[in-house]
Amino acid sequence: STLPRQNVNIEVAFYGGSFTGIDIDMQKQLLSVPHRYKERRRIDGIRLSTRPDYIDQGILDLLKGYGVDTIELGVQSLKDEVLNKNGRGHNSDQIYMASELIKDNGFNLGLQMMIGLVGDTMEYSIFTAKELAKLDPYCVRIYPTLVIRNTHLEGMYRSGIYDPLSLRESIEITTYILMLFQYYGINVIRVGLQPTDRIRRGGDVVAGPFHPSYRQLVESNIYRVLLENYLGGIGESILSGQHVRFECNYRNISYIAGQKAGNTLYLIDRYGLRDIRIYEKDISENLIEILVGDSRYNMDKMDAIGRYLRERAII
Repeated sequence: STLPRQNVNIEVAFYGGSFTGIDIDMQKQLLSVPHRYKERRRIDGIRLSTRPDYIDQGILDLLKGYGVDTIELGVQSLKDEVLNKNGRGHNSDQIYMASELIKDNGFNLGLQMMIGLVGDTMEYSIFTAKELAKLDPYCVRIYPTLVIRNTHLEGMYRSGIYDPLSLRESIEITTYILMLFQYYGINVIRVGLQPTDRIRRGGDVVAGPFHPSYRQLVESNIYRVLLENYLGGIGESILSGQHVRFECNYRNISYIAGQKAGNTLYLIDRYGLRDIRIYEKDISENLIEILVGDSRYNMDKMDAIGRYLRERAII
């Protein structure tokens, strides 16, 4: 085998469809290969994605026998109204039951949600995120709905029945959702669609909020709203005309600055600051030290998220 083993976690994953909905013999055939590699300790894990209504005890017994570790469910929404309008073919009760059954059988539970589906709203998306958090998943993925060529949704879009979210609207909704998951300590392993070559060339996406750096835009917007909220607590009269200095972990510099320095420019204008400068400091990723004149303030990201969500009655 040419698989690397030095300090690398290697998983085999089956994505792109509902794995447990295919023929049982085909499932066994596909799983037998990574199972052999896992038994020889050449790989560390096996994961797959499927639909909530394609999960039962017999299926889980089969997957357990072939060493599957993680099962991701394409939940999309926990509002039955949204599930029905999008022809998902299952209801919310099946999502809850499948999730609990997966966890009860010792698998890692992954959950995938979408925003901007037909009939969806910001309130519905936030409800879904809060319900997913209650299920205490191993990981979560967040996808904005995109209109893909040669799909039923494209027909709805072209006939004027469906209007996709704008990029700005999508980022705003995802900002709340990602903050919720971060607040509850849930690992969000993907935000936004993987930018394949066809998507980059515009071959697949007809409409919708696609951006190749979608997660970065959302993470930057989180810092924008948190810093605006925190500086507001300091007071406009104190901030006006001041030099402000942010000191943070190097990983967060670009998020705090925003795309094309958009966050700093916004905050300078919002509070009448003279300027903002950002410096690297060897501190926790959750901490930002803010210097205003001779005064120093410490913003803890998780505390700031909790305060921001409580103020808006989201938690």
